Amino acid sequence: MVVVGELINTSRKLIREAVEKRDTDYIQQVAKAQEEAGAHYLDINCGTMVGEEVEIMEWLVNTVQEVTNLPLCIDSPSTEALIAGLELTKASIPMINSITAEEKRFQSVLPLIKKYNAKIIALCIEDAGMPETAQDRLRIARDLVTKLEAEGISQGDIYLDPLIKPISAGDKYGREVLESIRLIKDAFPEVHFMCGLSNVSYGLPNRALVNRMFMVQTMALGMDGYILDPTNRDMMGALYVAMALTGQDRYCRGYLTAHRKGLYS
Repeated sequence: MVVVGELINTSRKLIREAVEKRDTDYIQQVAKAQEEAGAHYLDINCGTMVGEEVEIMEWLVNTVQEVTNLPLCIDSPSTEALIAGLELTKASIPMINSITAEEKRFQSVLPLIKKYNAKIIALCIEDAGMPETAQDRLRIARDLVTKLEAEGISQGDIYLDPLIKPISAGDKYGREVLESIRLIKDAFPEVHFMCGLSNVSYGLPNRALVNRMFMVQTMALGMDGYILDPTNRDMMGALYVAMALTGQDRYCRGYLTAHRKGLYS
């Protein structure tokens, strides 16, 4: 199971304010809090800072790496910003967020995966747009995995994102993702998965509850990576329980450790 801490993202008001003030202490506190809460990677995303993204990406990466040795997930739609972040990463295996089956994006990100020996989040989206059905997702996933493998990238370094749509906009959107995970896992058993959970609950009340429940459902079908807030005790509590229930926690050691640390109190 891979948890990518999502909090260092300038779409968040407090992070943006800290970045604008170059508040090193606050950014480092957020980084350390996510590490201590159980994150395996820290996502670095400043894509909302149009015109300054490269400079800010460099500042964020350097600032975060002063206080943690966790590998970073460099997250940007901009190839230039990806390069700026990857050039400064100290961990041997960073992660890139993300590549897609869109020809222009694929060709621009592919060399970075190779150059920086990075793990890659691959979104199931193509030039024709976002997928509608589970079969669409499987087809795009097959295209991505086949092309990446042909370039020497192993299935174990690929994290497929099936793209979650809000169930408030379509009553079958949740089921389509669940079916997608099952189909892709059957076709490519060594490929990993990664997703952000918050889209599923967009427009609904009690979003945190919806997100937690969907996490458990996806994990049961093979999802093994999440971009989330690891400092959210309820979310992490549900994650450890789900790992134990799905046989991913030998002798429930992770769950028992979380209990002893007071996660469920």
